[in-house]
Amino acid sequence: MSAALLVLAGLAAWEAVVRAGLVDALILPAPTQVAQALWTDRGLLADDLAVTTYEVLAGLVAALVVGAAFAVSMHLSAGARRAIGPLVVGSQAVPVPVVAPLLVLVLGFGLAPKVLMVALVCFFPVTINLYDGLRTVDSDQRKVLASFSASRWQTFRLLEAPSALPQAFTGVRIAAAVAVIGAVFAEWAGADSGLGHALLTANGQLLTPRAFACVVLLFLLAVVLYESCSLLERRLVRWIPRPER
Repeated sequence: MSAALLVLAGLAAWEAVVRAGLVDALILPAPTQVAQALWTDRGLLADDLAVTTYEVLAGLVAALVVGAAFAVSMHLSAGARRAIGPLVVGSQAVPVPVVAPLLVLVLGFGLAPKVLMVALVCFFPVTINLYDGLRTVDSDQRKVLASFSASRWQTFRLLEAPSALPQAFTGVRIAAAVAVIGAVFAEWAGADSGLGHALLTANGQLLTPRAFACVVLLFLLAVVLYESCSLLERRLVRWIPRPER
């Protein structure tokens, strides 16, 4: 409730500043103008939202699959850890605004560069958090399983994988929150649809309320993805005590 009141107070102050003429509405439209653009351009924006959502989900799934494979490989094999570790760290240093146009140049203007860019942005938090979760299992629990002559696979399946789930979901939530950034940069580099493309077009046409409407939808998409991952975590990881919200 306090967060909602804070948002409402901020919107009211924003509206008052614009209506008082302290800021040019062409540069900063009032919240009511943004809301009007959301309604007036709902047909156009809905199609663009669907495109961006698909790109984000596809890229996020790709990052989860590849990131999980890399994390498990690094955990189980020292050789894989030496070979893959630098690549995982290096992926975080890739300048997204610079790489996006290159991916579009190589892969074209289709879906592939958008999905790859989202996956690149999401890959690091997914991989590192799962890997850290796998290697920080309680040593006493390992000794208990060893006393029952558990195999390496049994230790991984019964202890390490379940114990790593909370930290793995932390990485998934982070990835879900930043996935939208990858999609927007890819669409800016070259696209004919999507919220990033709509935002760029609206800016070029000085349709500032529509541009802000695109930003609002991108913000909401990131929030929905984050909360969906949090809900999935609460359903799957029931044994972790959680503070009251």
